[in-house]
Amino acid sequence: MSTIEQVVDVPVQQSVTVRASVERAFEVFTSGFDSWWPRAHHIGKGKLARAVIEPGVGGRCYGEEEDGTRCPWGTILSWEPPHRFTFAWQINGQWQYEPDLEQASEVEVRFTPTDDGRTVVELEHRHFERHGAGAGPMRAGVSAEGGWGSLLALYAAKVAESA
Repeated sequence: MSTIEQVVDVPVQQSVTVRASVERAFEVFTSGFDSWWPRAHHIGKGKLARAVIEPGVGGRCYGEEEDGTRCPWGTILSWEPPHRFTFAWQINGQWQYEPDLEQASEVEVRFTPTDDGRTVVELEHRHFERHGAGAGPMRAGVSAEGGWGSLLALYAAKVAESA
């Protein structure tokens, strides 16, 4: 196995602890997704008007542009509120929509309550190898500045603001 293959097989893991119940933490992440997701993180051609995660297995993750165009980027694979959900990351190495779930990586988000009323939110982005030649750039992109770590910081700020 080459070094590149070994690197893309390593999941990207990030976590943040928020001062909120597990139910509230899950709600802000999912139904409140549009309130914290940055407008610059969008694969569509137009300006992002809202970002959506539809609840339930088979739910869609998409950006809706100002003209109403929907730009899909994911599909809910598991939905276990308020403890976890998983979605297919259907964005390819060129940062465009990938309709084939077999070529999509996977993101799992877990919400674990602490004894003091806070919630640990753990995110794991895995299966980059499914992106083929785009695996390395995809993994590098989501683990870099502006990737999942920065996004979880925005999420945590929104939870704190809404407390």
